[in-house]
Amino acid sequence: MARELIVIGDRALIKPDNKKEMTNSGLYLPQGAYEKEKVHSGIIIKVGPGIPVPEPQDLSSEIWKETQNNASGQYFPLQARINDRAIFLKSSAVEIEYENVEYIIVPHSAILALIRDDVLDDMI
Repeated sequence: MARELIVIGDRALIKPDNKKEMTNSGLYLPQGAYEKEKVHSGIIIKVGPGIPVPEPQDLSSEIWKETQNNASGQYFPLQARINDRAIFLKSSAVEIEYENVEYIIVPHSAILALIRDDVLDDMI
């Protein structure tokens, strides 16, 4: 049976960077020092569909008529993309383990910056 992890709404699934064991100057950090940092980073693995946008109301229809809901819905897309490096606030993140791999789910509003390698694709 194939299983898929689906990210909902305006969230991103992030594979966190390896925990830092040493500072840039070569000093070894004690265990747990990385977890105390307020800002973390990682690679975005999946993103949700975005922020749901309600369907415009048809003012000419009667209130008692049943409206049909669009199953696909409309969403305002997220700025984050798969393979972006995200810098995010750890306080808003939720750590999970899926198929023996650690991930972090972060709301789009907690992402402070994105580092994207395919800048040329955006310019075309």
